Amino acid sequence: MGSFNTSVGDGFILVGFSDWPQLELIFFIYILIFYSLTLFGNTTIIALSRLDLRLRTPMFFFLSHLSFLDLCYTTSTVPQLLINLQGHDQTITYGGCVVQLFIVLALGSTESVLLVVMAVDRYAAVCRPLHYTTVMHPLLCQTLAIASWVGGLVNSTIQTGLMMAMPLCGHRLNHFFCEMPVFLKLACEDTGGTEAKMFVARAIVLVFPAALILGSYAHIARAVLKVKSMAGRRKAFGTCGSHLVVVSMFYGSAIYTYLQPMGSYSENEGKFVALFYTIVTPMLNPLIYTLRNKDVKVAMWKILGRGTDSG
Repeated sequence: MGSFNTSVGDGFILVGFSDWPQLELIFFIYILIFYSLTLFGNTTIIALSRLDLRLRTPMFFFLSHLSFLDLCYTTSTVPQLLINLQGHDQTITYGGCVVQLFIVLALGSTESVLLVVMAVDRYAAVCRPLHYTTVMHPLLCQTLAIASWVGGLVNSTIQTGLMMAMPLCGHRLNHFFCEMPVFLKLACEDTGGTEAKMFVARAIVLVFPAALILGSYAHIARAVLKVKSMAGRRKAFGTCGSHLVVVSMFYGSAIYTYLQPMGSYSENEGKFVALFYTIVTPMLNPLIYTLRNKDVKVAMWKILGRGTDSG
């Protein structure tokens, strides 16, 4: 394994949004609000899924894992950004940057696999309703969740290792956290072979899962259209629609960031896209999944002491 060029020194400077100093205070306020809502919303989902028996289902088991992922993902980047926006410290050590890169890649890859698992769960619920509890038994759910985490860690280990083997020149990262495409911009020699390997790894963890999800929802749509009851159709589409919204936001921003050619990658555009998938999407996930879910509303009122078990 190679090493970073000595011109990098002991760390990096995260440029963040210092090119727009007039917007830094606005960014700080909004990002702090969004981060607080993200912490509250996802922590609430995890707590409710543990405290209320009605929510101890495969869907909420996987949703609690997604919420935990979102909590870790935002916490791995947002505090650094808030410090950066205050102008107190825009540096990050070499070791800290590598750790952040590894964590971000691991959590993002895990979420990519987990969304496939959640699509499989929705497929079983809609297309195999009579066998749902048999198919999605607790042991299988735990195995699928563990497989998601292992897949994310393996992908991150591979990509971080390839990144560390690339010689980099410079210490100025035009981003608010240690992001893979920005690192590639610092490469000081031809790294076409390494980039090709990394592109294949990213394609496997993004394109293949997205294709599986689209396939599962094609089967779901066909099954729903066979339902004669309009109320049954609305319930099925409502159950799956929230997952599709999350999938579209996640894969849309991830594919834009990681699968476009490096020659066309814009660092400034990348920063604003990164704000979306590191802050906005994790904040919206709890709302998208639970806003129309009656069981969540009942559980919430029950915890607050304003409802009963029967709702």
